Amino acid sequence: MKVLNLYAGIGGNRKLWEDCEVTAIEYDRATAEVYQDYFPNDKVIVADAHQYLLDHYKEFDFIWSSPPCPTHSKFNHMKRVAMDNYPDMKLYQEIIFLHHRFKGKYVIENVVPFYTPLIPAKEIARHLFWSNFKIRLFDKGKIKGNPIKKWNVKTWEDYYGYDLSKYEMDSNKKRKALRNMVDPELGNHIYQAAKGIYQRQNKEQGVLGL
Repeated sequence: MKVLNLYAGIGGNRKLWEDCEVTAIEYDRATAEVYQDYFPNDKVIVADAHQYLLDHYKEFDFIWSSPPCPTHSKFNHMKRVAMDNYPDMKLYQEIIFLHHRFKGKYVIENVVPFYTPLIPAKEIARHLFWSNFKIRLFDKGKIKGNPIKKWNVKTWEDYYGYDLSKYEMDSNKKRKALRNMVDPELGNHIYQAAKGIYQRQNKEQGVLGL
């Protein structure tokens, strides 16, 4: 299964995926370096994920997108952070675009916003997910509880199984990269659902082809 992982960060959502060919798009070069070290077999491209999606979406079977969330965040809204600009509507552009144009399976992830979502979504473990396939209920007990906001970098690293000590990133950037990632177990739960559909469809097409 060919997978496009947009706004890939350091790859929390992708950490447990197996049996797939992944192309990861990340705008920040230092963050992309971390991703590439942890997933050496993935094709990592430093580029604008929003534009890359538009140019290459037909090349993939499954697309995961996690557009930037600061202008939608409840936390930033309460603290009046990043609120001097219009909300970044790339999120809804991608939802509408993939819904009407993409023939494979997709999921778009973002934070629970400070407003009622403009397009209904499924809420799981402090995230919203828009998809064109059913995401089964996920036992939140499998996620070790919502991490504490005041955790330091080392606590987050232990929690997710990452070691960022050798990378030239300041502590705030490291903490943000770790805190914003999708829990690997949840990422794999969603990936397995898409993979199962992909495999069933291929099997059915094979039978029809006979």
